[in-house]
Order: sequence, then C-alpha cells, then structure tokens
Amino acid sequence: MRIVLVLIILASSVFFTPSVNIPKGDPDNGGLFLPEGFRAVVVVDSLPARARHLAVNANGDIYVKGNKPMEGGANFVLRDLNNDGKADSIRNFGPFPDEGAYATGMRIHNGYLYTASQNIVYRYKLTKGDMVPASEPEIIVVDSGHRREHDGKPLAFDDQGYIYVPFGGPSDACQEANRVPGSPGKFPCPLLDSNAGVWKFKADKLNQFRTRDGIRVATGMRSIVAMQWNKDDKTLYAVGHGRDGMGQTWPQYYTPWESAMLPSEAFYKLKPGADAGWPYYYYDQMKKKVMRNPEYGGDGKKEFKADTITKPIFGFGGHWAPNDLLFYTGNQFPERYKKGAFVAFHGSTNRAPYPQAGYIVAFLPFENGKPTGTLEVFADGFTGLDTIINTSDAVYRPMGLAQGPDGSLYISESNKGKIWRVMFKGDKATFGSKQLAKMKKREQRTYVKVPDEIKDNLDYGKPEFKGQMIYQTYCRACHQRDGKGDGTRFPPLAQSEWVNGDKEKLISVLLKGMTEPIMVAGKEYSGAMPPFNFLTDPQMADLLNYIRTNFTNTADSVMAEEVNQVRKKLTK
Repeated sequence: MRIVLVLIILASSVFFTPSVNIPKGDPDNGGLFLPEGFRAVVVVDSLPARARHLAVNANGDIYVKGNKPMEGGANFVLRDLNNDGKADSIRNFGPFPDEGAYATGMRIHNGYLYTASQNIVYRYKLTKGDMVPASEPEIIVVDSGHRREHDGKPLAFDDQGYIYVPFGGPSDACQEANRVPGSPGKFPCPLLDSNAGVWKFKADKLNQFRTRDGIRVATGMRSIVAMQWNKDDKTLYAVGHGRDGMGQTWPQYYTPWESAMLPSEAFYKLKPGADAGWPYYYYDQMKKKVMRNPEYGGDGKKEFKADTITKPIFGFGGHWAPNDLLFYTGNQFPERYKKGAFVAFHGSTNRAPYPQAGYIVAFLPFENGKPTGTLEVFADGFTGLDTIINTSDAVYRPMGLAQGPDGSLYISESNKGKIWRVMFKGDKATFGSKQLAKMKKREQRTYVKVPDEIKDNLDYGKPEFKGQMIYQTYCRACHQRDGKGDGTRFPPLAQSEWVNGDKEKLISVLLKGMTEPIMVAGKEYSGAMPPFNFLTDPQMADLLNYIRTNFTNTADSVMAEEVNQVRKKLTK
C-alpha cells in the first residue's frame, strides 16, 4: 500500500495548517444554483476513480472514496495549499485497486479515517501533517465475502463507541425469482436474518464479522446509502432506497405513473428495534400510508394499519436515490440550517416513461426535531439540462456530503468525481424567505416536481412496436431508453459485443439471467438481471431483434425457432 499517483504537488509542509479565511468562490459558482448569499468553488474538476462519500479533516484535507479500479487504491486525499479553495495536491492510496461499484463510506472519527469497500470496513490512523496515512489499514468489519446488489456501506458513529453499518437486501422484494413478473415473495424472508438492516459494532475492535459480532438495531430497509448519527437527539437517521419494478412486475396493479412515483424514498428515525417493513411493506408518500407489497398480497390499495412497522418521518419521491445525509452543526451558515437535514439525491434510473428525477442537494427544515413537511432545493445545476430522459443525460450526479472545519459544505458527484465547496458570504442576520425565493422556482424543474400523468409521459401519443413494447416494459428501467445503461451498474446495449455477437450466447443470457459481474467494452458492471424465460419464443425474438437493430446496432435477426432451440438445450 503506497502512493502511486500524484496529480499535482505544488508544495508540502510537514505540519500543514489551513488559513481561516474563506475563499471567494468561482464566478459562476462552479455551475451551481444556490440560495442568495451562498457561493461555491470547484475543489477538483474530476478524479480518475470517480467519487462516492467524502470527509474533511480538521486541517482541511479532503478524503474521498472512489469506486473505480485504480492502481494504488481508490481512496483519495486532496489538499489546498494556498487557500483558494482548490486542490493543489492530490494523492491516492488503499489496500485494494478495485473496491467494487458500491464502495461508499468515508468518515473521520477519533483520529482515524474509516472507509469501506463493498465487503470490508477498515480504518487508518491519521497523523498530523501527513496527507496519506502512513499506517497499514486495520480491518474493522467483514461482510459476506462476495459482492451483492445494494452493498453500499455508509458509516455512522454514536457517542458510546459504536460504528453503524447497513447491509442491503439484494432483491426488489425477496421474491422467489427476483424481478420476474408475478413472482411471489418468500415468507418469512430469509434475507432479514443477516441483511436489509443496520447493525452496530465496536468502533475500535478489529476483525469483527457481520453475523457473529454485530448487534442489529434496525431491520426492514432494502438499501441504505444515506445515514448519520444526529448529535442533537442522539439518534440514528437514514434515508432508504425503495424497491423497484412495481409497474414492470405487477402491471395489473400499478400504472406507469404509479410505478415512477412509488415507493417513497423514506426518511427514518431509527430507534433501537425499528422495522421499516421491507420486503412485506412499502411507504406511499402520496397517501402517507404504509402499504402491503404485491409480492405479499398487496394490490396498491391494501394498507398496513398496525403500529409494529416504523413509519417514516418524511417521504421523498420514488427512485430519487438518496445517497448521503448530513445534519449541519457549523457556524458559517445561517442558523436555520442547524435545524434540519441536507440530503444528496443521486437521481433515478427507472422512472420511464416519465423524466428521471432527483439530481439535487435538498434541505429539509425541522421544527421541534421533526420535518416541517416542505423540501427545499438547496443546490441545483448538476444535470446540465431540465428533462432527464436517460440517466446518462445528467452531466453530474450528487453523491456525498461533508462539513468542513470552518462550516463549509462539501458536495461530491459520482459521474466524473467533481467536488464543490459551498460557503456562505451573505448576512446571516437577515437571511430568510427573500433569499430562498429563486430556489423555490427550481422546484418546478421536471426532475423535482411531481410529473403530470399525461403531459409529462414521454411516450404519450407515440407509436409502439412489438419488440419495443417488450423492451420498454422490462428492459428500459436498467438499460435506459437510449440503450446506454446507467454508467455504473447496468451495461450499455449500444455497440455491445454481447448484443452484436453470438446469438446463442445472447439468447442464453436472457433465458438464464445473470447475477455475476459482466464485462462490456472493457468495463465491469455488477447489476443483476433476472431470467426472461417467461417470454414466449416469438416475444424473445421480437425483443432481441429490437435490441440488435437499434441503439446503433446492426446485427442480423433472431428467429423464434432459434430461441426455442436454445431453450431446449438449457432445460435438458
């Protein structure tokens, strides 16, 4: 474990101490729209391993978790040597060149840098003056040992010496056949024994194992990437990723609009023993009710009325992908920001045929320890355009949040590894509704507002053809309307060697599904694909012909008889 990458090194001091002066900010705020009085500076325009969560040390050094294979490791440290807000020295380090697509956590606690790959939580001892930790990494928590979906590992620490680590549930709703239309859910769901919840461990104990040493504090959460301990009320909070595929797997119960809107990305106050209900239940933010999942007898109308399920404190829109959470404690921002939570929304991938949504940093005001019921757009401008049809259309996707020692707010994004530092330059005493007015207007952007069921349907009035209809029903949520995938989990179909290559191999993949990582055009993708053996031979041929003759592909046709021959081979 040694440094192999030095992007820029202007100077170095053994005992580096930042100035207390706050930088001016970029003339265009680095492309961000912010409330009046706030300024932003681009700390770094891009990092070669992208950027997930980040943490800022007391001296201003910024530690960033990457999730792309990188010689020398995917952890980065950035230092500003002349106090202009921009990184002058950037180095990378780490025990693993590839930590997995879901590698997430990066936090500083009691003089240690804690970080997480998909399967391991580890830490480094920080030494004053050193950018890169000189110590070898110590393993704190070990997961199952193999990668799964929803294995992001944000990290949180309480004031009693514990570290909190979530373990995701690798399915939509613990179905017998994941993402297969009409497949019932397993009852009881075996994943709940060791997944789909939050466990706590001793923060300073080495080599702990998930099932042997962890204490479960919350269950029923499919995927958590945004999580923080709130020091004010000494409670763990998390915003979960809701399940997918309601319209794709249960079209008899959910319209495309309902599938785009549901379920809520729900904000939970996780007291010990909390049960958010997954996979049996979900939260409907429009009805403000806990509903029964269709895999367990639900039909979009059956609610759950008992008090055994923890109800969220707020329900955000469906599929917004909340990827970090921060309770502000600094003194730089106006006082109102100490009463509430910042949430970074990575942006949706599966709201078609409606525009994708999220892609902002929001602030949710609190009163008396509870949300007031209104969401504010705090930072916007990441998308580069208003209507996001395909996830890849967004220029940037907000990912991580961190508070600096001077009270600045740092924001990372995952497409290119860009990082902003947001500062307040206005009058704190007079900050109020006037300064928030221009951001209020941005709530009408198509990626923020509730879409109109007809006017915002991007397919409304357009002709559809057999293969295209099947693609839009089952494939578009992952591979996107343009066939380019989402850039991280789901591979592109456009110009793919799998799509344009051997027909029998391609047919086999669709019939069997795929759970292991796949290499496409030299890049690894880890999103699971269900088997599509429920399609008839003619339907499979129509789908493959659509894929092989669209998205700039020009492969020859597939016949229903060819599908049938492969199907027979696989069933022998």
